[in-house]
Amino acid sequence: MELILKQDVENLGFKDDVVTVKNGYGRNFLIPQGHAILATVSAKKVLAENLKQRAFKEKKIVDDANVIAEAIKALEIKIPAKVGAGDKLFGSINNIDVAEALEKEGQSIDKKFITVTTIKRLGKYTAVVRLHRSVSVDLEFEVIAQAN
Repeated sequence: MELILKQDVENLGFKDDVVTVKNGYGRNFLIPQGHAILATVSAKKVLAENLKQRAFKEKKIVDDANVIAEAIKALEIKIPAKVGAGDKLFGSINNIDVAEALEKEGQSIDKKFITVTTIKRLGKYTAVVRLHRSVSVDLEFEVIAQAN
């Protein structure tokens, strides 16, 4: 029995895959649970058209993400922080602080897409900004002492 998966099924395939399964598995589990539909000729045509349209949209999204990545690479970010003895920070710098610094530079990136280790000293660091599944950029920034 040929089926088109409507969502990821463990040990079988991913969404929009055309798979061949035993009749009982398809009839008694996949179709009633809403995990798959029958792979008729018309359903395959609809799937092919959807995949083609999605690929076009996906390409535009990836191109936009690459433009933003180039803009982020060009930025020179300095994050001021209160400092104690020996370059040690009061508190720490994390992804929220990096997101706020990017916002001040005109790049609005959600904090959950920024990965940075917790920083407790002055110096230069690198954060990873994920703009898309296939596009991420290393953002270099510097933590500096805040002027009183």
